[in-house]
Amino acid sequence: MKILISVDIEGVAGVYHPEQVRAGNPEYERARRLMAEEANAAIAGAFDAGATEVYVNDSHGGFRNMPPDLLDARALAVQGKPRYLSMVAGVELGLHGVCFVGYHSRAQGRGILAHTINSFAFARISLNGVELGEAGIYGALAGTYGAPVIAASGDDVFIEETRGLFPGAEFVQVKRATGQTSGISLSPEQARAAIRKGVASAVQRAGGVKPFVIGGPVTVDLVTQSPALADLFCQWPTLERVDGCAVRFTAPEIESAVRMLNCFSAMSSMLR
Repeated sequence: MKILISVDIEGVAGVYHPEQVRAGNPEYERARRLMAEEANAAIAGAFDAGATEVYVNDSHGGFRNMPPDLLDARALAVQGKPRYLSMVAGVELGLHGVCFVGYHSRAQGRGILAHTINSFAFARISLNGVELGEAGIYGALAGTYGAPVIAASGDDVFIEETRGLFPGAEFVQVKRATGQTSGISLSPEQARAAIRKGVASAVQRAGGVKPFVIGGPVTVDLVTQSPALADLFCQWPTLERVDGCAVRFTAPEIESAVRMLNCFSAMSSMLR
């Protein structure tokens, strides 16, 4: 059985503040190790339950956060960008399940460090009329390759808004949000133990979990963080300007929609 573990950092136990998730300061150096340790807990859980191949996808920022020498040597690391499938790169290899570790709630939500893909650029993303965060967007992308989301960890707000999308998944709460940059967290040791147990349980049940699929064509409604960003994105000829901060486009299927969103995310750096 082949399993993909996609690891973000904002939903990791003990992580609360932007300084912890941005390279270039001591707090980030500690947080990236906490991220790797939660990844290792998930990897161990997958192998405990009989996985034969495990891929661990570094899914935060520049996609090269977890020091490779700290990762469980049994797993294969997916790192660096650009890559077409982004946070679920690896699903094209014929996987049986995807685990989201360290994930967070969507933009404008009340969860810790809540955002969707790019906190500078995107205020809200809806696919075919359904507002989604990163878990929903990339869970749907994994679903087009037949890979269901079988487990996810993060804070209570993330779990509350995501559980309905993946009813067969095992959810592990490692902290409770009390604000955008505050919360109450399990210790790293407790969080890792819970993740290992949750992933092992999920892998054992993976065969009975159905993928989350959004059929094409996909209409994407994107609310930007400023009119200037909408101006910039509308350089793309197929975009429709809805209002000052809102644009819309239609893609033939979810993969094209995600790739376009990631292009807009990259374009936004021009206005930083």
